Amino acid sequence: MSEKSDGLILWFTGLSGSGKTTLAKILMDRFRAMGRRVELLDGDVVRTNLSKGLGFSKEDRDTNIRRIGFVAHLLQRNGVIAICAAISPYQAIRDEIRAMAGGSFIEIFADCPLDACAQRDGKQEMYAKARSGELPNFTGVSDPYEPPTSPDIWLKTNETTPEACVEQILASLAKRQFLSYSGSAASA
Repeated sequence: MSEKSDGLILWFTGLSGSGKTTLAKILMDRFRAMGRRVELLDGDVVRTNLSKGLGFSKEDRDTNIRRIGFVAHLLQRNGVIAICAAISPYQAIRDEIRAMAGGSFIEIFADCPLDACAQRDGKQEMYAKARSGELPNFTGVSDPYEPPTSPDIWLKTNETTPEACVEQILASLAKRQFLSYSGSAASA
């Protein structure tokens, strides 16, 4: 980014367990080390606080994502890098957020096969319940997930380490002239 006041929305999307939050936290630490103002809007945290009471119907999911997008846009237009890590299963809502942010929106697809997500730490029981029907409206199992058709950054999180994925993100942001970056040293 050319100016310290430039904001940006980095929007992670992917199935539960695909690595969105892990990558977002590493990226947040990297930006803070660069002296950038950055905030993480994690889907689970936002749902607990800002979207408490919403269910998992399509309408409620859309409302939740719009709320995250609105807050991210407020941060972005005030010079903050807003890192959003939410499943955000529907392409139309992700496109709405992109339009709101203008050219300062980067969609990052944390692509990981469903079976690999279901084996990750902390996800086995949840996916087992979803597959048995105990947990209804579960994205990727009993509710649809619309993967991005042309994300700005496409990460194969089951084939690459989180650190290598973050390097890929930073390199892509540099290529798009959102920051100066060469290898593991970057400047904003």
